[in-house]
Amino acid sequence: MASSTISLVVRPRGRPIKNLPETITVSPQDPSAQIFQKIADASKFSPHRLRITKGSDGTPIPSTGEVTVHDTGLRNKSAVDVKDLGPQISWRTVFIVEYLGPLLIHPLMYYARPLLYRTSDPPSELQKLSLILVVLHFLKREYETFFVHRFSAATMPARNIFKNSGYYWLFSGVNMAFWTYAPWAQTARPSNPLLTYLGVALFTIGEVCNFITHVTLRNLRRPGTTDRGIPQGLGFNMVTCPNYMFETLSWVGVALVNWSLSTVVFIIMAVAQMGAWAKKKEKRYRQEFGDKYKRKRYGILPGIY
Repeated sequence: MASSTISLVVRPRGRPIKNLPETITVSPQDPSAQIFQKIADASKFSPHRLRITKGSDGTPIPSTGEVTVHDTGLRNKSAVDVKDLGPQISWRTVFIVEYLGPLLIHPLMYYARPLLYRTSDPPSELQKLSLILVVLHFLKREYETFFVHRFSAATMPARNIFKNSGYYWLFSGVNMAFWTYAPWAQTARPSNPLLTYLGVALFTIGEVCNFITHVTLRNLRRPGTTDRGIPQGLGFNMVTCPNYMFETLSWVGVALVNWSLSTVVFIIMAVAQMGAWAKKKEKRYRQEFGDKYKRKRYGILPGIY
């Protein structure tokens, strides 16, 4: 490389950014994250709030320590376009808030049955079991958020927390809880022991296997990086995202216990969303790993979806 430093032309894209520098100076050997840091320091924005692309072709510049400025193709006098993504919130915070809703709503509505449904009848054993399964599921989710997951992106737009949380709070929270703990619900009637045992078994298998796949995915990413290895292990030879497969299995178990249409609706919505995510992940795996990756035909349900 001809010089020890190069000058990059900085151009705003979209909404104006106060104090955005017209140029920055970096070394070709610097990590590409240094571009973000220099612009963030000058504009007094968080680096996570900035989207930076090459002015020549719009290619996103990664904010990473693994790629150098030279690797991005930027040279002296190259232009970079900077977009303000708006206020950001950490992915970890979003996950915590999402799962906290159902975790609080189910016990609240369960113990508020006398006021909510104007009934003096005690909850049935199935309603108690349904509460236990749902609480265990979301407690596990919160544990994984704190101690297992490593996020490829540090933040998301803050406004998304309302959309993401609304889905969980309404459909796996209020809607499911209302129809599960009602005195007229299927869970208030005598159960079929075989179906209940089957439901608990599927729930347990799904939760344990889902946790195993999450640990596998965590170990593919080194701390402090966004790099990934090729996922292998339990279920990964069958579908792109076995964690979604086992998540579905777990909720099918809950549905066999509470026999609530609200649970079925939540499962359908969840499978549709997880299937879309799995499709994108399969595409990313194929692009990232090429022939080293064993291509999968199904995203989350073998032979089905």
